[in-house]
Amino acid sequence: QVHLVESGGALVQVGGSLRLSCAASGRTISISRVAWFRQAPGKEREFVAGTRWSATGTYYADSKRARFTISTDVAQNSIYLEINNLQPEDTGVYFCAADPRYAGTWHSTHEYQYWGQGTQVTASS
Repeated sequence: QVHLVESGGALVQVGGSLRLSCAASGRTISISRVAWFRQAPGKEREFVAGTRWSATGTYYADSKRARFTISTDVAQNSIYLEINNLQPEDTGVYFCAADPRYAGTWHSTHEYQYWGQGTQVTASS
């Protein structure tokens, strides 16, 4: 129905910046909400940021608001996550997610129907 492919993950020096991209394909017209999550090995998947497909109504985890920015480009079927001032604790696999439902709990992994395979982000000194 909807396919998501992340890219842009890399090994980045602490303090650097990184832009992750998520390419959406398939029936993208059905997308209502999109989000970024991240997950370290052995840990729960953690919500980072979410927004409407139209890029209105952005929502960030409180601990992420200062350094993370989510945006969309509907014409390009893309979702982006800008990470600034990368810290070691930012290391993990970053996933984009999408859901056709307008209403939902932004931070819940159970309320997104479509997921990408993830892209690895590593912050190192």
